Amino acid sequence: MTPETAYLRPNHPISRVVKGCWQLAGDHGAVDRDAAIADMEAFLDAGITTFDCADIYTGVEEMIGDFIAAMRERRGAEVADRVCVHTKLVPDLARLADITPSEIEAIVDRSLKRLRLDRLHLVQFFWWDLAQGDAVRALEVVKRLQEKGKILNIGVTNWDSPAIERFTHAGIDIVSAQVQYSVLDRRASGGLAQWGAAHDMQLLCYGTLAGGFLTEGWLGRPDPGFSFENRSLVKYRLIIDEFGSWELFQELLAALKTIGDRHGVSLSAVASRYVLDQPQVAGVIIGARYARHLPQTMQVFAFRMDETDRAMLDAVLAKSAGPSGPVYGLEGDRSSRHGRIMKYNLNTSPTAPILADEAAGGGGSSS
Repeated sequence: MTPETAYLRPNHPISRVVKGCWQLAGDHGAVDRDAAIADMEAFLDAGITTFDCADIYTGVEEMIGDFIAAMRERRGAEVADRVCVHTKLVPDLARLADITPSEIEAIVDRSLKRLRLDRLHLVQFFWWDLAQGDAVRALEVVKRLQEKGKILNIGVTNWDSPAIERFTHAGIDIVSAQVQYSVLDRRASGGLAQWGAAHDMQLLCYGTLAGGFLTEGWLGRPDPGFSFENRSLVKYRLIIDEFGSWELFQELLAALKTIGDRHGVSLSAVASRYVLDQPQVAGVIIGARYARHLPQTMQVFAFRMDETDRAMLDAVLAKSAGPSGPVYGLEGDRSSRHGRIMKYNLNTSPTAPILADEAAGGGGSSS
């Protein structure tokens, strides 16, 4: 199975499966830090060279930085330089009105120190409320940091095209938008994908497996309600509610399983392949703490869906009620049941010490 590669720009190749590192932030249960760092090497050697993290995922940038440093020491710069890191810049909701350019630069500098890089490959920008402060001015600061050589490329996260346009109109080259996209949640397939095609912007998709709901483990199980061990499962259980009934969700899982059985791959591989095949999708972000599911993850590169497969899925999707509306529209309403589970103020002071063993705690909620 040869991993597929995409290019966000000619200077920016990525593996089309991106290792998502939100789960390493501790909000999904205990993490064996040493084991998680050691397992990153298996992903790199398998051809999954791109790692997704964020400034607000507690301790995660440091873990990836330690891994890159270990690769430099044990296997040399050539191997270490194969690692492509996508991080984020997410100022706290409480600071949008008064955050300064120097503080924004300090956040970028902090990510550079944590990741032990001379330049960040991709900084994905998010601003909790575009009605507060001046988001365009803030991203112009990021552009100047790009011009200074601290950042290779700039992306955004959790916006639809009307929000992104205000930044492209300001002359900022937006190479990617990280958005929630799955066979359950196809909001990005409408206007955003078409706008991206017209503006040379590709999609990086999280939630492709809906926090694990789109796996064999949920096939045939009764509706669990909303009692879960972490917010991620609550988040995606809400998306299932928007999609339709639990019975319709089970019908979707059964169709994915039937397709997977035809091709000798897992249900989750089919769910990931579905998204990879959509217009403007550069990559899917698959969350993984460790490498034990890596062989199953690699199955996405082992097959192609045919017309029979697509027709089977389309028949189920035609019964779906949603989610509808713009990308992140449900989640962006802080008074809604989707918005109320978010954490909005996780960006610690950018002048705080850079410590490998920073206190473990909740990961960010922007993706």
